[in-house]
Amino acid sequence: MTRRTLNLGILAHVDAGKTTLTERLLYAAGVIGEIGSVDAGTTQTDSLALERQRGITIKSAVVSFAVGGVTVNLIDTPGHPDFIAEVERVLSVLDGAVLVISAVEGVQPQTRVLMRALGRLRIPALLFVNKIDRVGAGEERVLRAISARLSPAVVPMGSASGLGTRAAGFTPWGEADAGARARLAEILAERDEGILASYIDDELGLPYARLRQELAAQARRALVYPVFFGSAVTGAGVPALMAGLAELLPAGTGDAGGPVSGRVFKIERGAGGEKLAYVRMFSGTIRTRDRLRFSASPEGSGHEGKVTAISVFERGAATTRGFVSAGQIARLRGLDKIQIGDQVGTPQPGMTQPQFAPPTLESVVAARRPADRAALRVALGQLAEQDPLINVRQLPGELAVPLYGEVQKEVIQATLAADFGIEVTFRETTTICIERPVGSGQAAELLGAPGNPFPAALGLRVDPAPPGSGVAFRLEVDIRSVPMYVYKTVGNFTAMMTRYVTLALREGLRGWQVTDCTVTMLDCAYISPSTTAAHFRKLTPLVLMAALDQAGTAVCEPMIRVSLEIPAETVGSVLAAVARLGGTAETPVLRGDLAAVPTLLPAARAQDLQRQLPGLTSGEGVAETSFGGYRPVAGRPPARRRTLADPRNREEYMLQLAGRATAAPAKQAQSSDGR
Repeated sequence: MTRRTLNLGILAHVDAGKTTLTERLLYAAGVIGEIGSVDAGTTQTDSLALERQRGITIKSAVVSFAVGGVTVNLIDTPGHPDFIAEVERVLSVLDGAVLVISAVEGVQPQTRVLMRALGRLRIPALLFVNKIDRVGAGEERVLRAISARLSPAVVPMGSASGLGTRAAGFTPWGEADAGARARLAEILAERDEGILASYIDDELGLPYARLRQELAAQARRALVYPVFFGSAVTGAGVPALMAGLAELLPAGTGDAGGPVSGRVFKIERGAGGEKLAYVRMFSGTIRTRDRLRFSASPEGSGHEGKVTAISVFERGAATTRGFVSAGQIARLRGLDKIQIGDQVGTPQPGMTQPQFAPPTLESVVAARRPADRAALRVALGQLAEQDPLINVRQLPGELAVPLYGEVQKEVIQATLAADFGIEVTFRETTTICIERPVGSGQAAELLGAPGNPFPAALGLRVDPAPPGSGVAFRLEVDIRSVPMYVYKTVGNFTAMMTRYVTLALREGLRGWQVTDCTVTMLDCAYISPSTTAAHFRKLTPLVLMAALDQAGTAVCEPMIRVSLEIPAETVGSVLAAVARLGGTAETPVLRGDLAAVPTLLPAARAQDLQRQLPGLTSGEGVAETSFGGYRPVAGRPPARRRTLADPRNREEYMLQLAGRATAAPAKQAQSSDGR
């Protein structure tokens, strides 16, 4: 048994009109009787009070409608770049997408970021050029920008008329439009040899039905991108877009009788505080009272839970059902330990975790009322369930939260006040650095040696690894030295040691997370039956930090890659501003009266350039940003306040293991030799 379901994402730069388009689609499908307003806070998908107040989407939301025999599960996503991680989580469960572009502003920075993500994941997409009824709307100008900045493989699906007026409309092209047929044949022939051969033989003789069939095939494989024009406010062009959803995007199918396989892309809390998990089903069927296994990775041991209720999305709202099958999206209750990104049941072949750029900023958050301190910790823990990148750090008497931007800070502050009744303040935002080993170092704790309080021995070596490679762990010991009665298999021992190493490297010599290194186990011993897994877990930081101290580390600051498109005559002043902010610029590339300037800036200064750009370019400069990796900090490296006792201070570390110590102050995060 299969079901034709299209799991569709609506993506856009902020204010391009995607939430209004969602309302119009629901209205046109007969799901709602009246179109809500973003400004009035009456839309179906912006349910949070803060979303209604600010007129922006913060959390993804799911609604459903039917078109052309296909059930569409539509996911409205945030447009503000501070919430790009929310968008990336949604991308991992989509069959197709609609990328909304403003007919007035055209291709904007976030539009390009989203298009790159769609291309990277090979997600088919339709482009909808919205707001053709607004003054300043363009057609050819926007099409040229789409071809130049998003993809040359675009196929206009009709023509707009009455631009800039309430009478603006969209007329789809058909078989009688000879010019449109010829352009369509040319585009399709570039990607299909059969069409190319027929086009060369007789360019006018290609049957229109064959062209439409090939257009659908190429669009579903993300080889071409059909472009529609219209207005979500007036409804112009929306019927053609809806027809395109059924014809040009691939409806998801799956074997409802196969093994259960799905992915969690959203977590929220119900009115009673219970956890609700949004799951995209790729295969199988889940029924109420089924016991499910779920984990963050195929290798993980994972958890198990019993499904107590299932809701699927029909005609706009979530409806209680006894089961959910392949191709559908459901909201599951009862799985208390489930997390965003977890794979449910059997992982799909080739299924990978979304790749997120790390947050580059951090701020300490404090409750205004001392009595709310404990409640704040619980509240932030629940917010971290909904966004695992929040990753709250527990400092002595304080909590630190990583951030993507200042808007996210405002959202967290407002959410804590509205949902939990906790008023908070934030300190000044600071940059999150990392540490990388600059050399190799090794250390060991021998069995029964003075100072080693554990019935276990461990020897580790730390070596630098290429930037961006993360942390790798490997064994170079005789497997007979591994306590199999504790870990059962070498694979399980390796997995657990990898976890111990990763946890120990959360704070390096100066308190920052250590990455881009290889940790090799050189020695291992135990005393049976006294040695336990806890002994290796507690011993790992002692040995690893000693090895790291010998290797030395460099503190590296996050960088932001900024692609500037500016008037050619402003290049000099913009390059001077980049230099003042500590950035570097590549050679500008002239494109007519515009110049493209790739730059690299410290994350802490990227916002400064964004603020200065309108004044430097008379409002005509455009900046597209993306994560640009890390570079060593110039001058004295900053230290970060530790959350854990430094294992190099053995006495402090042992006291903390016994539960009687607090983290060392920030000044102790520096190594003893001053590195």
